[in-house]
Amino acid sequence: MLGRQALHKTADLRYTVSDAGNVAHGKETTTAEAMKLQKRKAPSFHRKDIPAKGYTYKDYYSWGEDVRCELIDGIPYMLTAPTERHQWIAGRIFTQLTVCLDGKPCRAYIAPFDVRLFHEEDGSDKTVVQPDVLVVCDRKKLSDGRSCRGAPDFVVEVVSDGSVKQDFVTKKAKYEKAGVREYWVIDDEEVYKYVLSDGKYLENVYALNEELRVEVDILPGCSISFKEIIAQALQSEE
Repeated sequence: MLGRQALHKTADLRYTVSDAGNVAHGKETTTAEAMKLQKRKAPSFHRKDIPAKGYTYKDYYSWGEDVRCELIDGIPYMLTAPTERHQWIAGRIFTQLTVCLDGKPCRAYIAPFDVRLFHEEDGSDKTVVQPDVLVVCDRKKLSDGRSCRGAPDFVVEVVSDGSVKQDFVTKKAKYEKAGVREYWVIDDEEVYKYVLSDGKYLENVYALNEELRVEVDILPGCSISFKEIIAQALQSEE
């Protein structure tokens, strides 16, 4: 996953979202702009200002697209820009999944795409994540045109320097609880594959190499080859 930093740890930064959707820092606004700003509530980056019960999806959605973060148990976490290697790996996995799923009911998506793991109709749910790659087979979960409302069937996270704990601990627990049927975590050396069985993840670990091909258990006939992924990643490090 992209690197993260808890927003409440950033003490001195506040955002104001303009009517054009841009993030302004202390800029003057016209009366018309000010009225529009009132309609969109920007998040506070101060820990003391986070509501006691945390933020909800309704709050999250009101912040707009320019505030890039995830929401976990009501606490916002800022998303930083990914590395070239991260984007290459996520992109190639997404491409292979798209080809594999062509003509089938399941669809692959790539970040940024909101996933409301514990969707509530009134927007009171407090966890919104943006997996690096995901597959959704139930089209009803996509009916609002903005997000996946409920658990995706398959999720892939590519580990970044700041996301190790989130990907292996926090988000793994959330995906398991929400019922994500298969979850992969890819770091510099291995692919960790978790398949849901009786509500708990069973783990398999594969060493990354150019000969590696891993089956996606929940998508019959679909597998991911790491030959091109690893070859290009090695070139990027030269």
